[in-house]
Amino acid sequence: MIELLTAGTPNGHKVSIALEEMNIPYEFRAINLSNLEQKQPEFLALNPNGRIPVIIDHDNDDFVVFESGAILLYLAEKSGQLLPQDSKQRSQVIQWLMFQMAGVGPMMGQANVFNRYAEEKIEYAINRYTKEGRRLLAVLDQQLADKEYLVGDYSIADIATFPWARIHEWSGVDVTGLDNLQRWLALMESRPAVQRGLSVPEPVSEQETTDDKIKSIQKFVV
Repeated sequence: MIELLTAGTPNGHKVSIALEEMNIPYEFRAINLSNLEQKQPEFLALNPNGRIPVIIDHDNDDFVVFESGAILLYLAEKSGQLLPQDSKQRSQVIQWLMFQMAGVGPMMGQANVFNRYAEEKIEYAINRYTKEGRRLLAVLDQQLADKEYLVGDYSIADIATFPWARIHEWSGVDVTGLDNLQRWLALMESRPAVQRGLSVPEPVSEQETTDDKIKSIQKFVV
């Protein structure tokens, strides 16, 4: 049994979607970010960085994995799913996973901060991260021009990227003209396992995202 410590953020949703897609039995514990539960000693003993998500594999001597990309790799290897065995294809999936971890997530996260949370509206920072977010999504759009999913077949690269790309509007990133990206987003959204994963630990509606409490949660995900 996998125990998932998580919250309703893009990084959290990567893992709940993966668990649903791989049909791996799991239980989850919602971590209250606004109460800084992720900074308490009990949680820091699992992840010294004080961020969600974290998994505990109770079938493997209570082995702990943190960092969402590392968790996706661990689950893919554990289940034998969504990560090709062929060395070249496997490398391609990992490359796009790293593209998300190093680029899409951090840049979209900074766009969130400067568009939504910063008390001072710094035009340079807003433009910097909004433009970079758009550039990265355009790279995805180009990659998807002749592929249904990022590396052809559905993989953990798609699972990692989708939760961040889907919040482009909240991040202030315009996707007009990125038709391949929009087609892929709709395809991802239509998958039943993705829909289930997005409901863990609870869905966050657009109305709720305007609430001060949700804002205080979201700022911990960058």
